[in-house]
Amino acid sequence: MRSAHGKGGSAAGLGERRGRRGFTLLETSMALVIIGVGVLAFVEAQKTFVQNNSWSSHTATATLLANEIRERMRRLPRHDPVTGLYLEAQGTGTTLQGWGLEAGEIAIDDFDDIDDYEDMRFGVDGDLPGPIDAFGNVIPELDADGVPVLDERGDPVPLQGWSQTVTVEKVDPFNFATARAPGFFEAAAGAFPGRSVDQYPLRVTVMVEYQGPYDTSPREVARVFWIAPP
Repeated sequence: MRSAHGKGGSAAGLGERRGRRGFTLLETSMALVIIGVGVLAFVEAQKTFVQNNSWSSHTATATLLANEIRERMRRLPRHDPVTGLYLEAQGTGTTLQGWGLEAGEIAIDDFDDIDDYEDMRFGVDGDLPGPIDAFGNVIPELDADGVPVLDERGDPVPLQGWSQTVTVEKVDPFNFATARAPGFFEAAAGAFPGRSVDQYPLRVTVMVEYQGPYDTSPREVARVFWIAPP
């Protein structure tokens, strides 16, 4: 009886030991793989969220900068209000006068017509150190509290990395997708009275680019265009 009881006790103890066994090396490895895949997926999702959020913020900033130029040019005439745009006879040919900046127009406040802005760039490697607002002021860089950042001289630092590039083109009055040379005109023919060089609509395009501190070159973020009718 004692012997049988002892055998029963040994069998019960063996069963208990088997029931309390730990994880095997294979099970532990599989668990680590599953956890690792989950962590990696979370990190990738977080990275994608940050990138999308950053791009959305950049797009909003770029659209705002493009519309600042549009607002500034909204009430300007197409060509200089004093000299206009015309062809001047010189020798056996003609020379276009009045396209682009006129003599003495140096500061941004001197730009008094739309074609003055042709091929202007405000920002990185541009005609002004930073992008401008609708009043022609260079937009300052702001800190986390919305306060302008100052340089060592106490002057506001221009908005970093951003630039506005303006293109002005004459276009066909019946097809705004067809660009015409600045000196293009149409002579009278039959019932058609002709069209002089200053009687064409202008297509204005503002391209906004951003170059981050680690970018080798700027990249386009937004592009806005509109038509100034004759």
